[in-house]
This record gives sequence, structure tokens and C-alpha cells, in this order.
Amino acid sequence: MNDSYAQNGYLLKKGRFVADELVAVREILQRFHAGWLNRNREFYENRGAINSAYLTDPRYMSAQDRGVMFKLISSSKIQSLLAPIMPNGVAFMNTQLFFGPANSSKKNYWHRDIQYSGMSLTDQQSELAATNVIHCRIALVDEPGIELVPGTHERWDTEQEFEIRTEKNGRHVYDDLPGAHKLKLKAGDLLVFSANMIHRGLYAPDRLALDILYCDPVPSLLEYCKETCLPNAQELKRLDPVSPLAVTAMEMAKLVQRRIKD
Repeated sequence: MNDSYAQNGYLLKKGRFVADELVAVREILQRFHAGWLNRNREFYENRGAINSAYLTDPRYMSAQDRGVMFKLISSSKIQSLLAPIMPNGVAFMNTQLFFGPANSSKKNYWHRDIQYSGMSLTDQQSELAATNVIHCRIALVDEPGIELVPGTHERWDTEQEFEIRTEKNGRHVYDDLPGAHKLKLKAGDLLVFSANMIHRGLYAPDRLALDILYCDPVPSLLEYCKETCLPNAQELKRLDPVSPLAVTAMEMAKLVQRRIKD
């Protein structure tokens, strides 16, 4: 495993993608975002939405655009960083698009992705070091980026961190945390970080960042993947058999077969 990731829970690769590599991706995501806003206007304007998900669902993205996204998801510029971190294999999990909130005064919030899993606190603690869920964030424009608490991908909260993250004892989820690192991103930067660590996004009106989520190829994590977001049989033929998309498709097919037998 990369020593920096092992210690801190994140890697920042400045300028990982040059401008020309992101032109088509940015145009695709701007089209997707415009359509998403039309479908979710009330959610965006009145309920504080800051991200959308399942971008490659064919209901919302053309076959041609999906092909561009699938190539990016399988890109060696990403996979070469993930392979040492995830020695048991890399599976595709989801995509998310992060944008600025409609209300510019909206406060950001500390969280671990695992807190939304429905697991008990005890199970969350034991799961931290047991499985990998990793965000690969590609900045599409210059933006404030993200704030992380290094090392929390493998350790549980301090008393102060827990009280802030869960708003206990008069604390607020947006209160500052000691030891946090702010990572400002420029277009083309790639930030790889553990979904299990304590983190929060830094908002801006024109924020536009693509997160590709990868995970260990295990059933408990792949249950969060949406089958319609994967390549179809013809699209899979155009991808490397060890692509995270192909790994997920194969593992999900196994899950279906097990359910049929059960």
C-alpha cells in the first residue's frame, strides 16, 4: 500500500488530468447536471442538495456519453493508484457529481460515509479497517475542495470529533475540527480518499467535481451498486476484463445466481 495513503487516508495528485482530457467529460456532466436540475428543482432549491448520483444510468445519459464515462472510470491514471491500496481487487461502486448549494449560506458538515449504512456504531467501528470504499474526486473546475481529518480512515472518533459529527452536547456538525487539512483543488487534480474517514466538502457557487467510488469486490458493498449504471453486454466487450466495471458486473451476476439458488 502507498505509505502516504496508509498513514493519512488520502492521496492528492495535482494535475493528474490535463485540460484536453476533461473537455468531453465536463460537457457530458454539464448536460447531465442541467437535466438533473430540471428533474429535481425543488430538491435543489428547498432541501439543500449538494450532489447527484448514478450518473451513468441510461435513463439520463446517452450510450455515447456512457462510453466516455466508462473509459474514465477504467482509466489507468486512476487504477494505477488504486491497485496498491486495494490488493484484493477493485470494483466499481457509484458515481456522484458535487455542485454548489442553491443557498450560499448553507453550512457544510463532517461525516463518514459509513454512518449512513444503517450499521450500529459497534459495527461501524469494526468495519473501518475491514473493507475499502474509496472516492476518486476529479476537479472539473478550480474549487475550494475538501477538508479531511488524516488518519481517521483507520481509527474511531475522538470524543470531540464524535460530538461534532453527531451534534452531541451542544456541538454543531459544521464546527471546526483540530488537525483537519483543507485541500484546495484545481481543474484536473485527482484526490483519492477513504470514504470511511471524517471529511466534509467545501462549497462554492460554481463547484463541479466528479467522484468515482470504488470498493472491495464483496457482496456487502456491491449491494450499493445500481445494475443499470453498469455497461451492458456489448459495452463490456469494449472494456478490459479486469476493469472495475467488469469486476462489478461479474460479481453482481454471481450474487444473482446465488439468490436464484437460495
